[in-house]
Amino acid sequence: MVRPILRRLFRAFSGECRLPALALAVCGLLLSLSGARAQPGGTPGQFDFYVLSLSWSPTYCEDKGDRAAREPQCSVERPYAFVVHGLWPQYERGFPRSCQVPAPYISNSLVRSMLDVMPSRGLVIHEWKTHGTCSGLAAEGYFAQVRAARDKVTVPEEFKRLYYYRTVSPADVEKAFLAANPGLTPDMMAVECDRRRLKEVRVCLSRDLSFRACPDVDRRACRLDRMVMPPMRGAQ
Repeated sequence: MVRPILRRLFRAFSGECRLPALALAVCGLLLSLSGARAQPGGTPGQFDFYVLSLSWSPTYCEDKGDRAAREPQCSVERPYAFVVHGLWPQYERGFPRSCQVPAPYISNSLVRSMLDVMPSRGLVIHEWKTHGTCSGLAAEGYFAQVRAARDKVTVPEEFKRLYYYRTVSPADVEKAFLAANPGLTPDMMAVECDRRRLKEVRVCLSRDLSFRACPDVDRRACRLDRMVMPPMRGAQ
């Protein structure tokens, strides 16, 4: 009962976390007591490793319901399977966010260049502001790193096109990724879900983009016995 109340208080105060003294103290206390892992602010370039988050796009689009028609990645003209949600600098426990406020400008041409792997203009901009600014890289360098990280991870063939609702276990998804990616081990990734559906696969990478263990990420993996994978929109 206490933790939900503290989380609500943290959200109420979160807009003040850039203020000095009392506001920072309150935010720090609420973060530690609520179990929240994001650490507002941080020094650009000071982190331990990356998490590459690959989102199962059909779940995202199903969540949008009637609003999905307004989402570029939910168009039936180009069905998406796994897409890049983000590349997130991490500490061994927790992670920094929004390390430069306001974030340095990102050009329209750079945003457009990423839409093949991150099919949402809003997502590209959000990820730069929230996570890219903690990488210590300029925008061009950060998104080059995003693309290199995506190229490092092979999506299993069975998940590149899905025409029907499929029920799988988190272990099924994990095993498929392990088989498709030599050197990847179970403690280097996590399968994420909501109450019934696959949401994301998260892969931990060193700063030079080698697979690496990440116990704090792995322990927060999906605990369902079985979960649903919605089909790709317009898949044929």
